[in-house]
Amino acid sequence: MACIDQMNYEILFRGSFKDCAKFIRENFKDVVEKEAGEEIIEGVFLIGIPPIPVVYGDNYIIFPYTKPCYGTFVIKLMLEEKKKEEKKKKKGLIEKLFRF
Repeated sequence: MACIDQMNYEILFRGSFKDCAKFIRENFKDVVEKEAGEEIIEGVFLIGIPPIPVVYGDNYIIFPYTKPCYGTFVIKLMLEEKKKEEKKKKKGLIEKLFRF
């Protein structure tokens, strides 16, 4: 499972889950409704009251995120960083496998 804290994200709004869902629906186009427990990107699963609004952009995803003890936020998670991290990990594994 991925750790959001280790990814490149921006907090767009903070409030109750209901307020965060409303914020997304009112401020973004092309909102996709998802179910709780769905994996929206590799290792990131949705938590909340369905239907959960999610917005996919070219290099980002926007969704409500609940962090225990901190509350619920609307976050914009940059996907380019995730892709770069995955490439770096793969490159490291390949180098380890083919060392002489």
